[in-house]
Amino acid sequence: MELINNIAKAHGGVSVFGGVGERTREGNDLYMEMKESGVINEKNIPESKVALVYGQMNEPPGARMRVGLTALTMAEYFRDVNEQDVLLFIDNIFRFVQAGSEVSALLGRMPSAVGYQPTLSTEMGSLQERITSTKEGSITSIQAVYVPADDLTDPAPATTFAHLDATTVLSRGLAAKGIYPAVDPLDSTSTMLQPRIVGEEHYDTAQEVKQTLQRYKELQDIIAILGLDELSEEDRLTVARARKLSVSYHNLFL
Repeated sequence: MELINNIAKAHGGVSVFGGVGERTREGNDLYMEMKESGVINEKNIPESKVALVYGQMNEPPGARMRVGLTALTMAEYFRDVNEQDVLLFIDNIFRFVQAGSEVSALLGRMPSAVGYQPTLSTEMGSLQERITSTKEGSITSIQAVYVPADDLTDPAPATTFAHLDATTVLSRGLAAKGIYPAVDPLDSTSTMLQPRIVGEEHYDTAQEVKQTLQRYKELQDIIAILGLDELSEEDRLTVARARKLSVSYHNLFL
């Protein structure tokens, strides 16, 4: 909501929201919020700064599957015809895969790994590869990805991640500890984290932080069984650093 509002009022851009398998109530709530904030102008629709398209949970899988592509086509129109920068939201991209799996089953196709459709990679590519910038404008996409059983190697999220420039993974474990935002820095990734982009110092610092957190993660089982006192002095120092890091970078958002 805040991103859509900022794109509209601060940058003169437009946003498109594709609700794939969205609940009717949630879709209506979002529409009312947009209307109240002035991003949607019912009296003068062309002046609105956001377009909403939904394929609701109770609709056939073919309709739900087409919602993501419909939202993308709308974004391409704003980019190519109106020459605007577009922010494309898709919630939830997993439901796009799920709808494709249902369509595949109805067509009698033999499922592949974990029961997904054999055309999973092709269908995902047909959507993701169209999200790009041109001389006329740009499309930037933010997508919510449901991860079945928190398994990042599941074919659906794994295929999605292969097309994304950055991923922010939320951890149930961190949320259970009351740490918010519950972002897991070890599973989260970004193609921008390169020395030529962020600089050598930033890159080296980030890698050292990740190594410290990874070592702490490896030590947690030992700590739970034997206790902190059984660790070497070096490992105890690593644990202390990791705990301070975890508290500090989450407190930045408070």
